[in-house]
Amino acid sequence: MPSRASVKRYVRRQVMRAAYRTDLRRPLDPNLAVYGAYWNRGVACNPAAIHAKARELAPHISGVWAVSSRHRDRMPAGVPYVIEGSRPYWRAMATATYLVNNSSFPGGFTKRPGQRYLQTHHGTPLKTMGLDQRAYPELARKADFAKILAHVGQWDFSLSANPHSTEVWDRVYPGSYQRLDLGYPRNDVYFTATAEDIAKIRAELGIHADQTALLYAPTHRDYREGFVPDLDPERLARELGPDCVVLVRAHYFYGRSAVLGGVPTGRVRDVTAHPRVEELCLAADALITDYSSLAFDYACLDRPIVVHAPDWDTYRTTRGTYFDLLSGRPGDTPGAVTITSDELVEVFRTGEWRSPASAALRTAFRERFCPYDDGHAAERVVRRFFAVPFAPPSR
Repeated sequence: MPSRASVKRYVRRQVMRAAYRTDLRRPLDPNLAVYGAYWNRGVACNPAAIHAKARELAPHISGVWAVSSRHRDRMPAGVPYVIEGSRPYWRAMATATYLVNNSSFPGGFTKRPGQRYLQTHHGTPLKTMGLDQRAYPELARKADFAKILAHVGQWDFSLSANPHSTEVWDRVYPGSYQRLDLGYPRNDVYFTATAEDIAKIRAELGIHADQTALLYAPTHRDYREGFVPDLDPERLARELGPDCVVLVRAHYFYGRSAVLGGVPTGRVRDVTAHPRVEELCLAADALITDYSSLAFDYACLDRPIVVHAPDWDTYRTTRGTYFDLLSGRPGDTPGAVTITSDELVEVFRTGEWRSPASAALRTAFRERFCPYDDGHAAERVVRRFFAVPFAPPSR
């Protein structure tokens, strides 16, 4: 026999669905936009940059964020939001003319004629995505490809950061949407932040002006449970001395803490809970990562990137990748590559991390993956999606 709590939840869902069906008969609000990011985790990524620019260029558009009740504490003061599954949520989803998301709106919704849905995505694909995951049994077992295709069928626009992404999206997410090869709005800040902005962020993170800050930001592994770093950040900080600070950013799938424990030196900082990864990138003098799409964004800064990938063969076999990140070929590899912790320490001790050879690799990587990023992507997207005309040139 079902519990009283489960019965209440069932009744509530039915009532909400009935109300939603009523709202679907209401006229669309031509000035309402609903934003979502990372399955309703809060204000972030490309939707956040688009929302901010829309408030500037299209102030008649009222933006509201869809947020899970588990993440409502992430919402900045003054930013309107609705809780996923609530009455206001379903009414907004039923009546908004504009929908912007970097993933999907959980719970499902009926896309109405006249609604415009912009899929911004949230990274450049190194690992296999969408229908390409059918070739990997462990991924295919967990995926609902019919649901993926149904979701793609809702898109009107698909945003792309580079030609590689466009080619992949077209294949793995087949649909009738329009491609927007306009760059990633979330990367605009890398071109617009001032030296004063960066100094302020570093000071807030406790990084001294004369210290080198290394951002360690690995991605998640489908074949692992929980956050298991492939390097010892305490050892790295210790080996490189007091002039080095290591910032550790675990993937958001692992929650808000990398669970590093106490660090006596204070030169290893768990910044997983920091609300804006873009600020962490601005604060860092170099990025240490593996297969994270953050490398493609960080390349906009033209700062050193070190690929630390001890499990490359396993990752490539279980997840699948679109190119060989460790090959050393210009355009594929963004900088120095290490497999062991000893190699990683030596890369920094010898200066290889910022050598001319590493810089040359980074330049080729930027040319391939950052061709549209110039600090104006958000404006281009807002003007295209919300049909905001460009101002005539001043005379």
